Amino acid sequence: MPPIIWNKTTELIGITLHLRPHQTSPLYPQYTIGLHAWFLNQVSQTNPSLSATLHDDQTEKSFTLSPLQGNLLTHSQHLQLQADQTYYFTITTLSQPIAQWLAQWVKILPPTLDLRNAPLHITHAEITLPPTTYKKLWQPASTPEQKATLSFITPTSFRRRGQHFPLPLPFNVFHSYLRRWNTFAHLEFDPDEFLAWVDDSILIHRHRLESTKVVVGKKGSVTAFTGVVEYGISPKAPRDEEYEQLFAALIQLAPYCGTGHKTTFGLGQTRLGWLDTTAPELPSTQTLTTERIAELTDIFIAQRKRKGGDRATQTAETWATILARRELGESLMAIAADLEMPYETVKTYAKLARQALKLIN
Repeated sequence: MPPIIWNKTTELIGITLHLRPHQTSPLYPQYTIGLHAWFLNQVSQTNPSLSATLHDDQTEKSFTLSPLQGNLLTHSQHLQLQADQTYYFTITTLSQPIAQWLAQWVKILPPTLDLRNAPLHITHAEITLPPTTYKKLWQPASTPEQKATLSFITPTSFRRRGQHFPLPLPFNVFHSYLRRWNTFAHLEFDPDEFLAWVDDSILIHRHRLESTKVVVGKKGSVTAFTGVVEYGISPKAPRDEEYEQLFAALIQLAPYCGTGHKTTFGLGQTRLGWLDTTAPELPSTQTLTTERIAELTDIFIAQRKRKGGDRATQTAETWATILARRELGESLMAIAADLEMPYETVKTYAKLARQALKLIN
């Protein structure tokens, strides 16, 4: 394989690891937590200062991670990696420090990506989103595009007033991109003014969308969507060359930064153009976990309605996640490791959740 290199000015790039399981292995439903932990551990081992920044200092994360792409099957209601299949895992960067770390890391790739008793051999890496900079994205085209199509290839959702909002309205989509742009591009725009222009000027010309509910991150479930949307500048919109240029730049940014929230756990993977985004049917274990967590969350929130607030919701989501995963056969030790919580705390929460559930039975 030819060497994978890019220059030191690169800020944005996407690479994809090609993976082969050592053997046919079960894969637990919330494995994207493991992908996230493995990646951060790779950074920590080779660049502790960058690792500290990624953990603590950034309100917007400077990377995205995809879920595993490939033929994930089910066996006896369990997600399963097939020994004779190749799987793909994509990493993108949004800032120069992590792009430069990645440039060094791909030269010394570890032999294995280990997902809790499901090791995958890393055969090689390839560049799947070309290296570039924000300055290049900002360069105006000779004939500015008035339309752009985005394909949301993994479940995508936004946070709005403390709730999940599973619709790609122009305001939500471009607010998502502008936050990353203003954090990393060193060329800030007033969000209120630009988003007011988006509200007045950007139309949805056509779309094909499908809703879904997924378990992602450390706790709770997310109502999301996959699909394709074609956006365009209204012919009736007042001309604003700077915002039209920003519209074009943010469209080009989308595949690198992803869309919406939880993009470091596989949500919001986005590509340019009209692609087939038909989501494969979730393996039964994932479906059962998602549905059970959502059901239990609603029950626990209803029981805690008098207390209200974000803390009550977070507690309900935590209890629901622990109990649902325990009911489906996962050990408390494994759940504690995934949630980065003390074992005794997880054990106590599981007990409290079971007691709360008995109150309605």
